[in-house]
Amino acid sequence: MDETIRRVLADHGKLAVDAAELGVDDDLYQMGLSSHASVNVMLALEDAFEVEFPDDLLTRSTFQSVASIRRALEGLGASA
Repeated sequence: MDETIRRVLADHGKLAVDAAELGVDDDLYQMGLSSHASVNVMLALEDAFEVEFPDDLLTRSTFQSVASIRRALEGLGASA
């Protein structure tokens, strides 16, 4: 699952660092993720994992790190 998350971040996150080098708890916003890019990341994650993020998960904290994205996806029943 983390590999897919990192691929989505690399393709849509417009990060200042290589997504493959991120620690699971690194703050993605400190690494260059903008609000606009986070929407693109969310949409790509929905496609990749065939889920839909409910409104209550559309928060900065959901997309704060690889680990927080993984927790949200697992809570939605997504599988690796």
